[in-house]
Amino acid sequence: MPDANITKSALARALKRLMAEKDFQKISVTDICEKCGMNRKSFYYHFKDKYDLMNWIFYTEFITMVTTKEMESGWDLLRNVMEMFYGDRPFYLSAIQTEGQNSFTEYFHESMIPIISFLFDDIVSENGSGKMLVHIFADACLLAALRWLQDGCPETPEVFVENLKKLIKKIASTI
Repeated sequence: MPDANITKSALARALKRLMAEKDFQKISVTDICEKCGMNRKSFYYHFKDKYDLMNWIFYTEFITMVTTKEMESGWDLLRNVMEMFYGDRPFYLSAIQTEGQNSFTEYFHESMIPIISFLFDDIVSENGSGKMLVHIFADACLLAALRWLQDGCPETPEVFVENLKKLIKKIASTI
């Protein structure tokens, strides 16, 4: 692993540990650096701010998941994302609740757009307000994931995504 990835991974582990202890808004770049024994200069060499680091964590975990798991549909992809969230609930619950410019919520929403577009391509192409529908369904997925995480993941990722799929398809079929 190149040195840059070692440094980024150390910063990521530090942020995850800190997010398990306290609210993201109360974590400073200095806290992250102290947690992993690095200086601020190293942090800013790799990331523009703590939001960038949080989004990098999701991005790298997402890319790793996409390249290592077989998926037959966009629903499999969504299920795998929820399994990723389920496996690291404290981090992702805190990340999803974080607001502000460059927040994880914005990043996740933008990541969901192509997935939702793919899932509902036939529906949104028939309807003149396709882009709006994709954003509405992406919002629904994001809010459903937040509620699921906040409620302590009462069902498995598989059951959660299956229920979400049924609900969204039912709504989409009435449009």
